[in-house]
Amino acid sequence: MRALLFAGGRSKRMGRDKALLEVEGIPCIARVTSALVEAGCEPIRIAVAQPEDVERYGAVLPAGADVEWVLDSVPHAGPIEAMVEALSDPLVGEVESVQLCPVDVPWITAELFLELEKTLGSDDLLAIPADPRRTHPLLARVRPTLASAIGEDRRPLHVQFTELEHSTLLADPLILRNVNTPADLSDSD
Repeated sequence: MRALLFAGGRSKRMGRDKALLEVEGIPCIARVTSALVEAGCEPIRIAVAQPEDVERYGAVLPAGADVEWVLDSVPHAGPIEAMVEALSDPLVGEVESVQLCPVDVPWITAELFLELEKTLGSDDLLAIPADPRRTHPLLARVRPTLASAIGEDRRPLHVQFTELEHSTLLADPLILRNVNTPADLSDSD
């Protein structure tokens, strides 16, 4: 796995499934997957909450994407649980780093993923993208050993990640935007 795509959320604030939410006519999960593929972050492990998500999401993914599906062991437990579970997989330990990505960042680019890979220093556990207002931990490039560094800590990732050895990449806030509510979509016009 070279990427972990979080697609197991409830989308409560949006009121409908964000993975299938169309932005400029393309579902969010397809837009994000395309950017990961273009950046060479394959295979992409997609963490989902329920088995039926595999068929629904798989139907809209770009043809030829190298995808591994994984069912969250505890549905809707959150991205920390999905990340620790995925990074603890023995096969993941064979890769140098893994690109994290939530499903709700439809304007994300392959260039950002490539820059994060370059930003990850040899002594860093992760490289975190940031805009002038905040960091974006769910878009970090991480080393698999991050799972043991987090352990049982369930504080917010933006707190945990900044306490660990890391690099920060300042990025365009427009490509880091996520869609959590219907208003976030109207802000994009």
